[in-house]
Amino acid sequence: MRLDLAMNTSEPNLNRRGFLQSCALSTAAISSAPFVRAADPARRYKTALIGTGWWGKNILREAMASGRCQGVSLCDVDANNLEVAADQVSDLNGSQPKTYKDYRELLDKEKPELVIIATPDHWHALQSIAALRSGAHVFVEKPTGHNIQESRAVLKAARAGDRVVQVGLHRRVGPHYQSARRFLQSGAVGEVGMVRCFVHQGGGKEGPSLNSAPPEGMDWELWCGPGPLRPFNSRIHPGGWRQFLDYGNGQLGDWGVHWLDQVLGWTDQRYPKRVYSTAGRSVRGAAIHTAKEQTSDAPDHQVAVYDFEGFTLTWEHRMFAENRAEKHSVGAYFYGSKGTLHLGWKDGWTFYPTGTSGKTLHEDAQIQEPDGHNLKLLWADFIEAIEQKRKPAADIEPAHRASVMAFLGMISCKVGRSLVWDGDREEIVGDPQATALMGATYRAPWQMPSA
Repeated sequence: MRLDLAMNTSEPNLNRRGFLQSCALSTAAISSAPFVRAADPARRYKTALIGTGWWGKNILREAMASGRCQGVSLCDVDANNLEVAADQVSDLNGSQPKTYKDYRELLDKEKPELVIIATPDHWHALQSIAALRSGAHVFVEKPTGHNIQESRAVLKAARAGDRVVQVGLHRRVGPHYQSARRFLQSGAVGEVGMVRCFVHQGGGKEGPSLNSAPPEGMDWELWCGPGPLRPFNSRIHPGGWRQFLDYGNGQLGDWGVHWLDQVLGWTDQRYPKRVYSTAGRSVRGAAIHTAKEQTSDAPDHQVAVYDFEGFTLTWEHRMFAENRAEKHSVGAYFYGSKGTLHLGWKDGWTFYPTGTSGKTLHEDAQIQEPDGHNLKLLWADFIEAIEQKRKPAADIEPAHRASVMAFLGMISCKVGRSLVWDGDREEIVGDPQATALMGATYRAPWQMPSA
């Protein structure tokens, strides 16, 4: 299955030279970063990548640079992406990888031990479950599904098969993120009563794009899979699908999952008790979906409020105004009785103490270039978790909880009211309409996995 951008959808696909240069940089950097303490360092795992776009190849680059992968096979419904990726892998390891259009055929014929899933969100659950049932360990991009039922089904399959599932929440292993978490848990920020997570980016009004025939060599119907069969539109593929709610969950389901997960990694509370969200398309304009043309339909701004015992968490995003009025445009503010901690991305973390006499503290970001993430450390942890038979840093269970928070925000937005959440039972209390949105109706012949 193909990948559209799993993180920043404005990033271009790497060409062959860029991919090879990135691999060389990645390999050179291994000695300067913590890496796998392998039971058998010579052990090589038969590896498959499902989704050969930009982000999928970033993950595969780290897998190959680790020296722990062999027999790489590739799957994508876009023959053009597949051909480019196959050439790049061949240039790196000297052998031509097997290529497939259908992930089911790849799993059946190749029997991979590790499967990387970097496809659009509406494919995460079916492909993860199929890979787990085939006996593979899975590295899947976040979120863990497209809705709550899918995510819960992946968790169930992982536990039933006793397989390791590492989710692409690379901020869990990033050094400055871990340092900020320790600083918070030390009590240095005091009693935290509110957390504000946010991502603000520039933009403007969105005009419709004309529908067209899919690119030659692309199986558009298989790309849509269990989701609705929309007309092909270049606004969706490549790169824009996250802003189409048939296939993604907008900014909250993309950026939001990372920052909600950071909050869950700090607190000992597992879930909120109430969720409310409101959103709109004030600047981008009303969504258009006709036989002739389309726009995206995800909100261009959104606020979600999560009530926990003892503190309130908010999420907000804008896609039409950068946050130049404040010091930071991405991250999370933890507001405590002793001061405010900003946990950011490329700007590290900064503590602003209450009053004028305290000293501002700062730690620079420790991230991996050129992508600005920590995939190398996350992949190393994945292999180590397999070999030590332990849960990985971004295990499916906490990743499921972070994903569910994003899904609840989108459900509240759709029904227009707050939701009472029973986190122990994973039930929306007393709201049948909202409960129905915890799952989805698949397009035949695909079937929603049971949870």
